[in-house]
Amino acid sequence: MSENGRHGFDRREILKTSAMALGSALLAGEPFEAYPKGINSNSGPSALKITDLRVAAIVKPGPSPCPIIRIETNQSIYGLGEVRDGASPTFALFLKSRILGENPLQIDKLFRKIKQFGGHARQAGGVCAIEMALGHRG
Repeated sequence: MSENGRHGFDRREILKTSAMALGSALLAGEPFEAYPKGINSNSGPSALKITDLRVAAIVKPGPSPCPIIRIETNQSIYGLGEVRDGASPTFALFLKSRILGENPLQIDKLFRKIKQFGGHARQAGGVCAIEMALGHRG
C-alpha cells in the first residue's frame, strides 16, 4: 500500500521506477563510443547547417499513416515535424533541396524560400512539416 492509503503506485513512485529503469538501460546499452564522433557541437550557431531531411510513416489507428519528417544538422541537432492535412511526405521531400546547407536558426528566411510551394492545397502539408521541424529542435 502506498503512503496515501490507496493500493498500487502513486505518480512519484512510477517516475522513480521509470527513471531507474531508463538509467540502467542506458548504462547496460551500447557503449558511448558508438555515438557520432567528430561533431563539434560547441561551434557557434552561425556554423549550424541542415544536412538531411528524412521521412518516417508512423502507423496509427485511423484512415492513414502519420508521416513525420526529421531535419538533421551538422551538429547532431534535429527537428521533427508532422506532414499535415492528409498530404503526402513527397511534398516535404520536394523541398529538401531548397533547405540543405541552410542555417536552421534562420526560420523566417527558410519559410520565405519554401512558402511558395504551400498554399491551401495538400502541398501545404510539406511546408507545414518543415516549419514545425525548424521551430521544434530536439
